[in-house]
Amino acid sequence: MHMHDIIESMRTTVEIKPEHRSALLALAARRGQKGFSTVLEEAIASYLAGEAERERHRQTILSLAGSLSPEDAEDLRRVTSELRESWR
Repeated sequence: MHMHDIIESMRTTVEIKPEHRSALLALAARRGQKGFSTVLEEAIASYLAGEAERERHRQTILSLAGSLSPEDAEDLRRVTSELRESWR
């Protein structure tokens, strides 16, 4: 760990399930790490990046609102409904 990592990091307390703690410790041990802080930091970073990507997708989808004519929208609803009925 570098000195700037210590300065930019902060200690906090979170509650996790015992099985999650065990899995994190096992993963850290396989990596040769004593604790699971690095594994948890990576998991949080990955989750937050995924959330940002999902938000970008959501905004893209919302920007498409109104791009179909009312007739095209109704045709799409009808076809989608017919497809869903055939799945059952």
